[in-house]
Amino acid sequence: MLSCSSLLWSGALLLGLWAQQSWAADDFQHHGYEEMVRALFSVQSQCPYITRIYSIGRSVEGRHLYVLEFSDNPGIHEALEPEFKYVGNMHGNEVLGRELLIYLCKLLCEEYIAGNQRITSLIHNTRIHILPSMNPDGYEVAARQGPEFNGYLVGRGNSRDVDLNRNFPDLNGLMYYYEKNNGKNHHLPLPDKWELQVEPETMAVIKWMQNYNFVLSANLHGGAVVANYPFDKSREARIRGKPTYSSTPDDKIFKKLAKVYSYAHSWMHKGWNCGDYFEEGITNGANWYSLSKGMQDFNYLYTNCFEITLELSCDKFPPASALAREWLANREALVSYLEQVHHGIKGMVYDENNNPVSNAEISVAGVNHDITTGADGDYFRLLLPGTYTVTASAPGYQPSTSTVTVGPAEAIQLHFYLKPAPKGTNLNVRGHQGKKNLTAKVPPANLGPR
Repeated sequence: MLSCSSLLWSGALLLGLWAQQSWAADDFQHHGYEEMVRALFSVQSQCPYITRIYSIGRSVEGRHLYVLEFSDNPGIHEALEPEFKYVGNMHGNEVLGRELLIYLCKLLCEEYIAGNQRITSLIHNTRIHILPSMNPDGYEVAARQGPEFNGYLVGRGNSRDVDLNRNFPDLNGLMYYYEKNNGKNHHLPLPDKWELQVEPETMAVIKWMQNYNFVLSANLHGGAVVANYPFDKSREARIRGKPTYSSTPDDKIFKKLAKVYSYAHSWMHKGWNCGDYFEEGITNGANWYSLSKGMQDFNYLYTNCFEITLELSCDKFPPASALAREWLANREALVSYLEQVHHGIKGMVYDENNNPVSNAEISVAGVNHDITTGADGDYFRLLLPGTYTVTASAPGYQPSTSTVTVGPAEAIQLHFYLKPAPKGTNLNVRGHQGKKNLTAKVPPANLGPR
């Protein structure tokens, strides 16, 4: 088991990290849609050379889903530089994540200007995408009631009252079938006519995932205080009325990621919060309660991205007077989690002429979940410290295998050079057991915090 000290590697050396930050009480207010947009454009104006604002689409009511990007080369993917995203306010009435991400944007800009080495290094070596509100329409519904009178479900869904965290294509059933039949273990196919089954906000996020090779992500919720990791959907039915643990092949790394956040948070790791107890402040999603069609599982099964769900407050819509305290509780955790994108291995896959090979598969012996190279031939594989046997393969090439030892610090670079396969050689590494999506029957929606 990982020790608390190893999880909090930043430790005492970072106690004075945020000395440059001197925000007034007026800075901690709720942001309606217009105020949020102004806040994002204000940061972009203050830090124009390291930021870019773009929209991934519009909500049902036409509000832009704005993303603020941080990078030393905004708008450009640089080979071997990982892509990271934060998503807030997926449930419109769970508003703390929205505010925290606005504050995080402001922090990154101000600390970069102040010459903070940690933040400067992060921005120079990471492409960071921050979507403060995935559900701006739902937020406006919840905000009309305000913190004191907001109901548990008022504004949760979008303007059509659809829960966006129950609206992604369900790939878990197909994955669980493939597990038993040696089928595909990554980038599962979407069901037929999936576009007709998702909301505009969900569609925008899926297209976003298709356009950027994200490595690590978190989506911010409220209604509990716990770091929740995949899978959210159970493989089996409830046993004696109790939910069952549903692990991914990367269960250990997901636990570690969840602990990074919970131990960097002021009180999440203590376990007792909101009348619930979660040991070390983390939980497997399905072991809490099973959830179908969630964004967290979809990230893992459809893309290269590892995502966890962060439940950050007992009160879904806390009063403005609580925001400063919540920011102080989450500030270090938000940065520490972001830094985890630089662990494991990364590298390039080339052909015999040193041309990058896109969509090559990277497999790790003993871990039944592969990832693929991006358009520039680069890959990023999150791994815990240890020694691994890694294979790169692509159609028309002979597989290449190397052994690598991963340490606790930054990602180890491991490059592959693939040679053409002899003519007539069948090098299909893993068969695909049909394309029919065998999604299990979906139980009635559980409207817990997630």
